[in-house]
Amino acid sequence: MSKTDQTQTIEFGLDTFGDVTRGADGSDKHQAQVIRDVVEEGVYADSLGLDFIGLGEHHRDDFAISSPEVALAAIAARTEHIKLGSAVTVLSSDDPVRVYQRFATLDAVSNGRAR
Repeated sequence: MSKTDQTQTIEFGLDTFGDVTRGADGSDKHQAQVIRDVVEEGVYADSLGLDFIGLGEHHRDDFAISSPEVALAAIAARTEHIKLGSAVTVLSSDDPVRVYQRFATLDAVSNGRAR
């Protein structure tokens, strides 16, 4: 194959831990609202044609996503094209087999879009 026959594909995406931000009144948003906002961001990203959304697992008060695969499944239920993946999965505090099974389930419900 010559150099002129090669093509490159660039994919665009976003990632988040579900950072807890302040609302209009200055108080921290409730983590449940942050998760719902992340799902809406995923739906919006899909409608704009972004290729990927990655959600990171974190276990602190200032980040809302402690189970990326569950939030990604909510995004999968409302989207058709965007690829879904983990930006961080904490294997040191989980069973790797169960992590695999949860992401395999996400892949099944998203029709093969899990990464």
